[in-house]
Formats: sequence, C-alpha cells, structure tokens
Amino acid sequence: MIKDLKNFLFKGNVLDLAVAVIIGGAFGAVISSLVEDVITPIIGMIVGQPDFSSIKIGSIAIGNFINAIVNFLIVGTVLFFIVKVAERAMTLGKKEKTIIEEPAGPTQEELLIEIRDLLAKK
Repeated sequence: MIKDLKNFLFKGNVLDLAVAVIIGGAFGAVISSLVEDVITPIIGMIVGQPDFSSIKIGSIAIGNFINAIVNFLIVGTVLFFIVKVAERAMTLGKKEKTIIEEPAGPTQEELLIEIRDLLAKK
C-alpha cells in the first residue's frame, strides 16, 4: 500500500500537474492584476467606469453577473494576446530545419543480386 502511494505521488504526471496548478495560480494572479490594475482603468478612462453591480431586475441582482461576464471577456482577450506573444517569442529563437530526405539505398537483396550478377559475368 505504501509502495503504491509512493508510485502514485511521485509519478511524472502527478508532479507535472502539481507544478502546472501552482504556476497556473501564480499566472492567474498576474493576469487578474493586469486586468484590474491596468486594462480596466484604461477602459474606465475611455468609456467610464465599467460597473454594472447596481443593475437589478426585481430582486435579482444581475449586475454582478454582467460584471463577471465583462471581466471574463477582458481576461480572455488579454490571455489570448499574451499566449500569442509567448508563442511568437518561442519561435523566434528556433530556426526551422528543413528535412532533406536522402534517397534510400539499395536493399540487402538488391545488393546480393548485384554481387551474384557480377560473379556470374566473370
């Protein structure tokens, strides 16, 4: 039982997943700060402060839901552009290697036939 637990906990996939979750959380904090502290104030300067929290339909406060949707769209857009820039940065350092296929040589059987034919001529 202990051996199985050790195998499970220290499998490459589990460790990779743990690192991904931790990095994802930290990256999420960076994206949230970028949206809340940089992007949203810029939008606020252009079109006014985007706050829908006071919108209600009867006793249902849908304004917070609208705020969440707007925040999601902004975060998704920012994340899209960050991923595009990161992809471009990763490909800048790499040179594309063209694969030149060399023609396949004769098979072993073809070589033996050629040797046999040469010996037969002598």
